[in-house]
Amino acid sequence: MVAEERLGNILKEKGLKISIAESCTGGLISSRITDISGSSEYFEAGFVTYSNRSKTAFIGVPEHIIDTKGAVSEDTARFMAEGVRSVTGVDIGLSVTGIAGPSGGSVEKPVGTVFMALSADEGTFVRRFRFDGERKEIKRQSSDAAIQFLIDYLEGRVS
Repeated sequence: MVAEERLGNILKEKGLKISIAESCTGGLISSRITDISGSSEYFEAGFVTYSNRSKTAFIGVPEHIIDTKGAVSEDTARFMAEGVRSVTGVDIGLSVTGIAGPSGGSVEKPVGTVFMALSADEGTFVRRFRFDGERKEIKRQSSDAAIQFLIDYLEGRVS
C-alpha cells in the first residue's frame, strides 16, 4: 500500500478532514492525496500559495512575518498551517514552504531547506528538513515527508 492510501485509510477511519497549503511543492502533495479514489471524504482543499502575497491574501500569513522571518521559515510554515486550517474549517492543516532550487538558497537556508507545519486541536507542530538533489527530487522528497508527517501525527508519533 502506498503512503497516500495509508493516509487516506487512517483519515477515513478517524473521520477527519485535511487541507494543505503548499509553496515549494507546487501542489504535488494535494495531487498525490487526490490520486486516491474516495479522497473527497477526507481532503477538503489545497492551496498553492507560491508567492508571498498569496500567503498573506489567502491564508492569512502576516506580512511582517514574511518580511522579518522570510517565506521559508518556521514561523511562516506555522502561520500557513494554522491559516489553511482556519480558512477551510478542517481538523488538520498542513503546510510546506522551502527552497527547491537550483537558485534561491543562502548560507542560513541552503537549497533543499524545507519547513513543514501541522495544525490540529492539540497544537501546531513544525519540522525542518534539508533535502538534496535537483528541483524535482527536492519536491518529491518534500511531498514524501509531508505525507509521512501526517501519518506520524495520526498514529500518535508527533508531540
